[in-house]
Amino acid sequence: MELTAGDVWVMVSAALVLLMTPGLAFFYGGMARAKAALNMMMMSFISIGLVGVVWALWGYSMSGGEGLLGGLTGNPLTSFGLEDVVGTGDLVGAGFGATFAIITVALISGAVADRTKFSSWSLFVPLWVTLVYCPLAFMVWGGGLLGEDGWVGRTFGVAIDFAGGTVVHINAGLAALVLVMVIGQRQGWTKGFHKPHNVPFVMLGAALLWFGWFGFNGGAAGSVEEAGLIWVNTLVAPAAAMLAWLVVERIRDGAPTSVGAASGVVAGLVAITPACAALTPLGSAALGAVAGVASCLAIGLKYRFGYDDALDVVGVHLVAGLVGTLGIGFLAVPAEGSTAGGLFYGGGADQLVAQVAATVVTLVYTGVLTLVIAVAIARTIGFRVRPEDEAVGVDLTEHKEVAYVFVDGDLPSPNGAGAGTPELAGDRAG
Repeated sequence: MELTAGDVWVMVSAALVLLMTPGLAFFYGGMARAKAALNMMMMSFISIGLVGVVWALWGYSMSGGEGLLGGLTGNPLTSFGLEDVVGTGDLVGAGFGATFAIITVALISGAVADRTKFSSWSLFVPLWVTLVYCPLAFMVWGGGLLGEDGWVGRTFGVAIDFAGGTVVHINAGLAALVLVMVIGQRQGWTKGFHKPHNVPFVMLGAALLWFGWFGFNGGAAGSVEEAGLIWVNTLVAPAAAMLAWLVVERIRDGAPTSVGAASGVVAGLVAITPACAALTPLGSAALGAVAGVASCLAIGLKYRFGYDDALDVVGVHLVAGLVGTLGIGFLAVPAEGSTAGGLFYGGGADQLVAQVAATVVTLVYTGVLTLVIAVAIARTIGFRVRPEDEAVGVDLTEHKEVAYVFVDGDLPSPNGAGAGTPELAGDRAG
């Protein structure tokens, strides 16, 4: 079989998306406290290892194989071990799909920083990918429940989710919320408790995520015209979201911050993910701006409702994922030869209804299954480290390593900075 330009582009896109997980490790590692930075980065890296194996064995089959359980999941034995895919062009797509599964579960880890057993996380990852991510990917992209032949798709219409508003971001964001509710707050947690220890790492991570996101959104482009639209939208939406986030910070807190700029970029990228091929650049700018404002305001809700989402996975990924997924119902441009589109383009409410239906199914399925997995782990091997280990720091207690050795030989102090040194950054949430 001759290698085509399209095959090469998907392979390059897969590499870009895989780079996003180390980028996320920098983003989360810098956002974490100094005594938990390595553990935070390791949670991303172990996700690559575990999901890479799971995907080859049964994950790919479950996300796109023969349908089971009324379209809830694919048959894990259809292409077990990818044996029947070797020697076909489908293997390129299998690799591309793996990178999405990897980054999705890695996103969850930021919510449970500072207090999670590495062994428990290493069990959660394959269980969650198997029972939550793969079935949901099948429902949305594999011809399952939410597709045109599935019950929800036939009844409410087919939702637009080009690159993962439901499958990746709402999925990961809600799973993060469930986990933090099960695991509980860190010792002494209150507003101002958590401070990023390395803001340059945060900025570097955001830059790597933005770079990789062009493959994330653009890898499945079907034409040069569509690819161009996706590329520009993936530039415009996060740019608008960053500006909107900084404006909110300036009005609310008196100064725009570097962490806010990085977070705004990610919020815009999240929002445009499902909509990247369905909106005009103008619509993408509007969507990004709404996502930037909504996420910036939402990250403070954890203090009001008492859930310790350490690195604001809920406020950024769940909220911006909802904005992007539901925003399609208002801003989608009718495809050529079709009158269907968003409300603002005269398409009526049909697309919005489809988006809402897909969102509700995602929330219910993810919430229930994640709760089952989290409670099972918490009541057996336990999710949390011991209080004294949390105080010392999970880098040292879980990995026997520290991110920084200071000149005088002191290890990082419990507050996250070097012994005898001041804190290194301001409160993440303002």
